[in-house]
Amino acid sequence: MRILVLNGPNLNLLGLREPDLYGTVSYEALLKMIQNEADALGVEVRFFQSNHEGDLVDAVQDARFDCEGILLNPGAYTHTSIALLDALRAVGLPAAEVHLTDIAKREPFRRVSYAGMACQGHFIGHGTNGYLEGLRFLKETIEANSQ
Repeated sequence: MRILVLNGPNLNLLGLREPDLYGTVSYEALLKMIQNEADALGVEVRFFQSNHEGDLVDAVQDARFDCEGILLNPGAYTHTSIALLDALRAVGLPAAEVHLTDIAKREPFRRVSYAGMACQGHFIGHGTNGYLEGLRFLKETIEANSQ
């Protein structure tokens, strides 16, 4: 079982960008944390991060060839990208949305998640643990769908 872990704009600056909001864990440390959880679950993960919307859409589309699920934090594209929503719907893979902060308690423009409309799981405001929760959710979902 392979899961694409997809991160959008500015997540590569995790640990540097507004640490009071997003924490002090670096992006590299987050990837290691996810990899360790994936290893424990017996799941293969493929990581991709981009600051460019089209690259994220391409990654979603490409996932249909070699992944069984998508774990994504679209960053700011959460609130603007109908293209990501459409790509997620088009590929039809189980998907889980992660946000480090609780977007429902942030600025009004952050309260709508277009990408989330195509996700079966939502792990919002749990910090980096949301990624681990989302990974476990996807593993269970994929296994349940294959029975």
